[in-house]
Amino acid sequence: MIRIKLDVMMAERKMSLNKLSELVDITPANLSILKNEKGKAVRFTTLDALCKALNCQPGDLMEYVDEEEDSE
Repeated sequence: MIRIKLDVMMAERKMSLNKLSELVDITPANLSILKNEKGKAVRFTTLDALCKALNCQPGDLMEYVDEEEDSE
């Protein structure tokens, strides 16, 4: 399972959902879906824009978690 850590990066950067949505040019509703791990996919252009706006690497926004280990 891929876990999205967008909320952590936003908190570290003290950036609101609305401000980030403006910078990335994505609706707050769609950004919220991504932030709350409800999305099924992320476009590379969106990932690129997020990394640019948050000054981070893709690995800062996502991590792989083994579902079996996560449930223990």
